[in-house]
Amino acid sequence: MTFDVAVIGGGVSGLATAYALKAQGHRVVVLERQVRAGGNAISERIGGFLMEHGPSSVNAADRQAETLSRTLGLDAARFELGPGVRYRYLLRDRRLHRIPSHALGFATARYLPPLARLRLLAEFLVPPRRDSHEETVAEFWRRRFGRDFADLVIDPLVGGLFAGRADELSMPAVFPNLAAMERRHGSISRGVLAARRAGGRMPGRRLYSWRGGMASLPRALAAALGDAVVLGVPVRRVARVAAGFRIDTGSGSLRARSVVVATQPHVAAGLLEGLDRDAAAAAAAFHAPLLAVVFLGYRRRQVGHALDGLGYLVPSGQGRPVTGALFCSTMFPGRAPAGHVALAAYLGGARAPALAQASQEELIAAVGDEFREFLGVRGDPVVARVRQWPRGLPQYQLGHGARVAKLRGAEQRAPGLFLTGNYFAGLSVAACVTQAGEAADRVNAYLIDRADALPDRRVAL
Repeated sequence: MTFDVAVIGGGVSGLATAYALKAQGHRVVVLERQVRAGGNAISERIGGFLMEHGPSSVNAADRQAETLSRTLGLDAARFELGPGVRYRYLLRDRRLHRIPSHALGFATARYLPPLARLRLLAEFLVPPRRDSHEETVAEFWRRRFGRDFADLVIDPLVGGLFAGRADELSMPAVFPNLAAMERRHGSISRGVLAARRAGGRMPGRRLYSWRGGMASLPRALAAALGDAVVLGVPVRRVARVAAGFRIDTGSGSLRARSVVVATQPHVAAGLLEGLDRDAAAAAAAFHAPLLAVVFLGYRRRQVGHALDGLGYLVPSGQGRPVTGALFCSTMFPGRAPAGHVALAAYLGGARAPALAQASQEELIAAVGDEFREFLGVRGDPVVARVRQWPRGLPQYQLGHGARVAKLRGAEQRAPGLFLTGNYFAGLSVAACVTQAGEAADRVNAYLIDRADALPDRRVAL
């Protein structure tokens, strides 16, 4: 059988791309080597607890993800961030510091040294950078807000959001909107004030999920695609043939007029080798260090902390094994049974990948010790689970823009070949949905421009 589009990879990126293309009338197949769709978006029910093995929330600022949730009928099961999330917490000098969530929270809290707080207020006076030098995240924030803010606030933020190191990641790749804000307003502070005057809200208050967790999204996408999703099918090779591509799998081959590679970058590198070596080399250059997630459930009376925030983050200079933790049952309802709380901790990543290779017993013990010291936990957890990801989050290191340009160039060098995934322009689920929509539009335009993609070759929905 010949398809209009073969999508390789059944994670959120691949499923969302296929869903958009099917809605545009194309005959689509999704090939996923695992026995379930969804990629890293795994939500596991453990008794009355719910563990997120991968992403834990979606940012409502992304309109394409909002629209997709509504179109798939998920809004009835949608949960906004809980009202118990009132503060940010950061670890310093062996204790958690509570920071108010308003715009001046870091300027008014005592987490930063007094001179560092004064330095924040002077950001208005720092001239914008006008040259083309690519700064690391650490360099940008030290220049604009001072070393203490960069090391004590941005460093743990990068560790929590990207499992990365602020002194390695590219500022224009990781925080493109903030880099653009400096260029537009000459100052981050002025840009934030302008956004607030226009009615903007703090990003942390715009998070949401669903009753069944993050896996609800890929489940709904796969259900909408029906038998177009084929599971347990490893793709061995993609080759160009007349009028399209031949996709060789472990159980045979099929043909498609176009191909979308929506896999992890290391898998994409292997598939691209015979199609575009420049793109293959760019995909292979991505570093995705090991990451471990430790989920612990306790009776509420076992935990002394108020748990009145998203969780806490840890600067790398504190020398702790845990990069950050989430207060899962505070974030969204239904994450723990009545009278219980759910917590998740993250270890490894670019900061200390070897930690993620420890045994599950060692990881549970290490996180339990951290929670006893900083959250006042007493006794053993009633539930404990560990997820070890041998490949974690792709790191947007210096030179990211050049790598992405080489990857995008494959669509011109090898017409009919398209790429999407979380290693291009955003790691979050919302970013993957947006990029999937953009990829689907490019595929649709390509097929419409070809004589073999006339309306009579499409299937009715």
